[in-house]
Formats: sequence, C-alpha cells, structure tokens
Amino acid sequence: MAPIVIYADRAFTPFEQIPDAVVVIDKTRIAAIGSKGVVTVPTGARTIHARGQTLVPGFVDVHIHGAGGHDVMEATPEALHTIAATVALHGTTSMVATTVTASEPETCRSVAAISAFVLQDRQSSPPTPSAQILGIHFEGPFISRTRRGVHPPEWIADPSAAMFSRFLQQAQGTGLILTLAPELPGALELIAQAHAAGLVVSLGHTDAGYEQAQSAIAAGARHAAHVFNAMRPFSHRETGVIGAILTSPQVSAELIADGVHVDAAAMRMLLDLKTPAGVILVSDGISATGMADGEYQLGTFRVSVSGGVCRNAEGKLAGSTLTLDRALRNIVSLGVPLGAALGMATANPARQIGLGERKGTLAPGADADLVLLDSALEVSGVMTRGVGLA
Repeated sequence: MAPIVIYADRAFTPFEQIPDAVVVIDKTRIAAIGSKGVVTVPTGARTIHARGQTLVPGFVDVHIHGAGGHDVMEATPEALHTIAATVALHGTTSMVATTVTASEPETCRSVAAISAFVLQDRQSSPPTPSAQILGIHFEGPFISRTRRGVHPPEWIADPSAAMFSRFLQQAQGTGLILTLAPELPGALELIAQAHAAGLVVSLGHTDAGYEQAQSAIAAGARHAAHVFNAMRPFSHRETGVIGAILTSPQVSAELIADGVHVDAAAMRMLLDLKTPAGVILVSDGISATGMADGEYQLGTFRVSVSGGVCRNAEGKLAGSTLTLDRALRNIVSLGVPLGAALGMATANPARQIGLGERKGTLAPGADADLVLLDSALEVSGVMTRGVGLA
C-alpha cells in the first residue's frame, strides 16, 4: 500500500497549530507531520489536497450508548458496525461502548459480545471509515436510586466485588471505565478492585456529599460522568459531589455540551474552574443519534425523541442525540479557542483511558485517525486507521 500525503491549510495536533500542514500516512499510522517544506514526502505517495481545510485528530467518545438506530447492548456485529459507522460521519474515530443498568445475565451477555467484537476488530482495519470501539464503559448497576436518571430501578445494585468480577471476566480485558455512586456501601472496595484491574473509576449517578466524594477520590476515582447531570445539586453549604469534582484537579469532568443537559453559564463555570485540560466532551448518545425523531431503544427500555431531545416515559432526559462535532462547535461558540476545545474531544479522553500516544493526537506513531473541518467547523472528511479521505 502506497503512503498517503495530506496537505491542509493548517493542522491542530491539538497541542500546537501547524500552518501549511503536511501529514504522511504509512498504512494505519502517522509517519510524519509538519509544515510544507519541512516534512519529507515519500516518492510514489498518493496525495490528498485539502485546500481551505483544517486537519485535526479524530474525536474520542468515552460515553456513548448507540447511534444509527442501534444500541451497544444489542451487541451484534451488525449493530456495533452501524453505530461505529454512524458516529464516524461526525468525526468520532474512537469510542467506548457504554452499557446501561440491566439484569446481570443481560449485562454479561452484552459485555461478552461487545468484547468479542472489540478483540476481533483489533486484528483488522475497517473496510470503510468507522470508529474503533476501544472497550467498555460500565455505567451501572452500582448507582444511586435517588440519582438514577432513566436507569431501571429494578436492576440497580449495591457495589458487589463478585458481580463486577463476573462482568470483568466477560469483558476479557476490554473494560475501560466504571461509573458508580461512591456513597453506596462497598463502593470504596469496588473502586480499589476496578483500579487494580486497570479501569478508570468514574463518579456518576450519585447522591454523594462532599466528604463521600473526596473519600472516593482518595481511593482512586479519577473521572466524573456527565457532570451536573444525575448528581446531587451544588449548594453553598454542602457542595456535594460537584464541589469535590470542581476542586479536585486530578478528576476529569465529562460534559454533554448539547445546550440541553447543561446551561451555557454552567458550562462556562466548569471550564473556568477545571480549565479545558480537565474537561472531556462526551455525547452520551443513544440509538437515536443520526436518526429522525421517534421511539428508540436505550438498553432494555424505550425512549421518545422529539426535537432531537431524548426522554423516557417519566419525561426524564435519556441520553442525547449529540455528536462530538456539534459539541465542539458549541464549545467554540462559548469563546473557547479551537485548539483547547479540540483537546476536550481528542487528547483529553484518549489520555484518560491510557491511549494518549495512539489516539486523539496527530503525531508520528499515532493511529491515522484524522478529521478535516471546513471554515464553519463542519466535518468534510474522515480517516480511521488509514482508511478514508479518498
């Protein structure tokens, strides 16, 4: 396979901006990147001229339930391929398949099938541009009934080392994130177990007070799911879990920047206190992503989508139809510089799950996951692991 050379007006790595950018792709990896005249272009390479375009790393979504009419817990190859292809159209080149609270047998079935797909996919390149499913984000069942959101109450469970061990066994090493409520009995022990297994522990769907959240952070929690949503509200006398997240620099904060889940003023506050380096853009997208309004599946239950907003039968928000390209545009509209905003959708999530050298960056040796953006920051081209941008 001949090398590919891409010329663009500029590139964001996202750590630096490169004018008159040139990127050399060798099979599935980036071989070189720099300004024109600095990078050596191999003889016989196929060239792509992206005039007027900005080249950026592919987006990394660490909290997504589905897209294209399918839910990750269906876990069939067809469903997972459709989800991955749908989000790739919007610049997401890597994703972490996120479960929702269900019965233990149903969760184990889904996790086993997702892990088999992930392990097989690692051995091959996609025939067409498609996001790579990197692993599994366990959202539930170890969550608060008070802050459950739309998670089915009948399957919520107190933290159980034995149950989680069975989940991990089915995951076959593909588990990446565990979201739990740290105030539950046994939570601190489960944090230690998950940390020892190499997972990132996330605080979410929680009614924790400040001290309970700080105990979890001291035990190894380093992430927070969809901050402000499904959490005890902030108060000036008892700041709760949000106060702990905002004042703990070692904890990254997910943000659903769709303008529905979090008000613009709250987003600005989060960005001011955590800085863009501490915030991770997520979609929390469900099967309705990329689809028309209607009825859709989320895990084992149905939700309704109207005007692009997802709600369950109780009227509670049920994930989103957000894509990370739209989240990026929304963050830039708040006045965040493009490079910093890009980091929130690329380098920050990749680094949090331990893949910062391969994903979310334009650098020699990194996977050839690239996105072209036009002047309006709309996606005009995508490459995943060296495939695409024909």
